[in-house]
Order: sequence, then structure tokens, then C-alpha cells
Amino acid sequence: MDLLEKIAATVVCGRENIHSVHPSNKKGEVGVFELVQEALAEGVDPNEILSKGLMPGIREVGIKYSKKELYIPDMLMASRSMTTGMELLKPYFASGEVTHRGVLVIGTIKGDLHDLGKNMVCMMMEGAGYEVIDLGVNVQPERFVEELEKRPGCIIGMSALLTTTMIHMEAATRLIKEKCPETLVLIGGAPLNWDFCKKIGADAYGPDAQEIIEWLDARGA
Repeated sequence: MDLLEKIAATVVCGRENIHSVHPSNKKGEVGVFELVQEALAEGVDPNEILSKGLMPGIREVGIKYSKKELYIPDMLMASRSMTTGMELLKPYFASGEVTHRGVLVIGTIKGDLHDLGKNMVCMMMEGAGYEVIDLGVNVQPERFVEELEKRPGCIIGMSALLTTTMIHMEAATRLIKEKCPETLVLIGGAPLNWDFCKKIGADAYGPDAQEIIEWLDARGA
């Protein structure tokens, strides 16, 4: 197994660094932090570390989660290990050495304070090569439009966990499409489905981040 494959496998098992206690059967072994450091020290292109190490790892996590082979605690550990690797690459993003696939502006809609699902989407979209702007929770429809004006061409993502708050997605989608009709609007959350997505004029619905990533991949976004 080469170094990039090791990075991917270590993301999947959720091992952050050599001091991590998870997983228990890998006590004392290096984690994503050390492996990414090693790759950078060896002169591996940061883009390759992202595209052939971190991204395949987090993509596998998403697939396993969709198949119920991994659960939320596993996802959280994978998220931490992924974030560790991304932090080491951030200086290369800033310098332009690593390129983004696009920008995702995401937030939990007005009235809703739930963020676990949104945070997982943020982590996986970063792992898939997108720059993520997280607006947090209880986001007013107008706030999405403000960010769209700052970042023309960005993708908008909205999350809701409550049936009482999902209705605000329609107003937000309408405002976004009035401002910039070609903007992609993606929605997700437990009470949502494709019928609701079509009803409010959004472009795509995903029950989890993996399906959203696959949808974007399929359309070349």
C-alpha cells in the first residue's frame, strides 16, 4: 500500500494522529496527521494528497455510511481525521497550489438549530474538493442571497430537520433564483424528499452528503 492509499485507509478508520485512542486495535500507529506530514515532506503534490488520499478516504466513508456499514460515531471520527489532514493542506489552498472544484455556501434554514447533518455535509464536501462557507444555523433566506452576491457562481446548500422549518426553504430558493436563476440550490434533511425539492424549485435533494457529491459529479459540477 503506497502512502496515499494509507492516508485514505486511515481516514476511513478514523485515526487522527499517533496519540488517538480510536480505533483501539491501532494503538500507537500513526494517523492522518503524520501521514499527510510525511507526504508533504516527500514532496508529494498537495493536490495529489487531496485527490488521491483524503478524497477517496472520505468518499469511502460516505459509501459505507449509506450502506449502514458505518454509523454516526464512525462518521464523526472520520470527520476529525479528515479535518486534521485538511488543516495541513490549508496553506497550500491559500497560496493557490491546491485548486477547489467550486464553492458551497451552506446553512441550516431559519428557525432550525440542528447542525449535525450539515456539519457532516461540510466535512465531506471539503473532502471532495469544494471550498465550504458554513453560515451556521437559523439562517435567514436573505443571508444566502448576501453570500451569493459576494461569491458569484457558488452553490447554495440548505438543511432542515423540522417540518416546521423546512417551509422556509421555499422562500430562500425563490429569492436565490430571482437573484441568479442559474445558481444550484441543494437541500437535505430528514423530513425532505425529491417531491418537496421539485415543489420549491430547488435543483437537488440528497438524504446524505454522498448522494449530493455523486449528483454534482454526474453533472460535472
